Amino acid sequence: MTESTSVDPDRLPSPVSMAATAQAMAALLWLPQAALLAWAVQRLADGGGLHGVLALAGGVAAVGLLRAAFDAWGVRRAFEDARQALGTLRRAATAALAGGSPVDRDRPASGLAASVLAEQAEAIVPWLARFQPVRLRLMVVPVAIALAVGALSWVAAAILVVAAPLIPLFMALVGRRAQAASEAQLARQGDMNAFLLDRLRGLSTLRALGAVDHTALRLRASAQDLHRRTMAVLRIAFLSSAVLELFAALGVAMVAVYVGFHLLGHLQFGSWGRTLSLGQGLFILLLAPAFFEPLRELSAVWHDRAAGEAARKALASLDGAGPRLPGQSDPALPAEPAPAGALGVRVRGLRFAPAGERPVLDAFDLDVRPGERLAILAPSGGGKTTLLSLLAGLVAPQAGQVFIGGVPMDEAHAPGLRRRIGWMGQRAHVFAGSLDANVDLGRPVADAQAVARAIDFAGLADVAAGRPGQSLGEAGVGLSGGEAVRLALARLAVNDEAGLLLADEPTAHLDAETADRVINALLALSRGRTLVLATHDPRLAACMDRVLRLELTPLREAA
Repeated sequence: MTESTSVDPDRLPSPVSMAATAQAMAALLWLPQAALLAWAVQRLADGGGLHGVLALAGGVAAVGLLRAAFDAWGVRRAFEDARQALGTLRRAATAALAGGSPVDRDRPASGLAASVLAEQAEAIVPWLARFQPVRLRLMVVPVAIALAVGALSWVAAAILVVAAPLIPLFMALVGRRAQAASEAQLARQGDMNAFLLDRLRGLSTLRALGAVDHTALRLRASAQDLHRRTMAVLRIAFLSSAVLELFAALGVAMVAVYVGFHLLGHLQFGSWGRTLSLGQGLFILLLAPAFFEPLRELSAVWHDRAAGEAARKALASLDGAGPRLPGQSDPALPAEPAPAGALGVRVRGLRFAPAGERPVLDAFDLDVRPGERLAILAPSGGGKTTLLSLLAGLVAPQAGQVFIGGVPMDEAHAPGLRRRIGWMGQRAHVFAGSLDANVDLGRPVADAQAVARAIDFAGLADVAAGRPGQSLGEAGVGLSGGEAVRLALARLAVNDEAGLLLADEPTAHLDAETADRVINALLALSRGRTLVLATHDPRLAACMDRVLRLELTPLREAA
């Protein structure tokens, strides 16, 4: 069984325990180091002189070097493991986004997804690298110190044990508010990034409509709101630190008062019937601040925990509950090969309804012979694009079955069938990169010669000549509408394996000359292949072998 590509919000990779264990060992080594220091002071008080503490001083230095080595190795290992854990989460979130259907209306906005993956997710690293090791030290170090102090004085140990639970209690009360504030701050940050990216993409339209100033005011208001939320998170973080410092200072002060009065002879109880020596009292005083040190470190990283939890939930939110891309349940399974040649289409009892809406297709049947060219006509919202998406395996139907070349479009066969399907959507997305890269889309079957032939076939040679060595802009910046359509044609032409071509409104919004070129190109590409296209263009429909008319209700087929 392979792991799911979804991000489970209740299960998060944690750093390997060796890193946290090494840091806990470094903290525990303070006990022998403090004992050596107290012993050295006791010798000096007894008149031992400098020569009597040289060996003890060497022991203090050796234990200190060992502590530094353990701590340095643990910190580095924790950071490396945290980066690996973040990489695992990012890959899972990216796979979840890629596994979502392109027709899902609730897909996260690209700006929001980019903000979560690239920026907000970084908050997970300090959470795992710092908070998780501190939590282990909190479980181990205070217990060890309490036992060591309790062996000398049960009163001092009782003071520490009574003061300690008050700190996490009040920090938990403050921490709930901190986590809620962090989640709200990250959500607002993602919304602002999505808003900014959307407006930058449509900057030319905003200028044409004279809406630049209005957009700038909205962006400024969003930035000020984000600033207020960020400051609220910081105020809560400082409050949690103040709570810890207050109780830690009170605990250490009470221990110091008890040890001082005990050494002065005013308090004779609490030391198991004997009087503490100077060295023993100093040992207790050295351990008292160290008892609260893990709690102090916990306060320092408490905000990291709140931000990390919020980032984890933000990553989990990228795995939406909308339609999934068929064939993504187990990417490790090998794709079943599709039949060769032109692929026929057979649809039986197909039903698809967007969430909360009436069915677009219901009890729908369709047969397309191999090599046939079919035009689908329907009013807007009549289900043309939905039908093509179902045939392409971009979304799974609620009922019924699609067969491509006699092979069912299911989880086992969908990846292999999609390799044999050429898709031309209404708006071809252009990636930032070279023209060749935008044509082959990273497909290993498309070599340089095939890409060059596809560019010539689509009439993009002038674009390639006009941009030697230059990259296309993201979302097609610098390309005209006709050039973007020809780029989509080049993507169809470069796929020699395609036995079924699907085109959605290929001539929409084109002038007559460009539309004729697209029609002729589609007819040429469809030789020896099956072509199914959705269109409102009667000229394009007249060139097809058959026309299918979809009505909103009922659905019927007309020859």
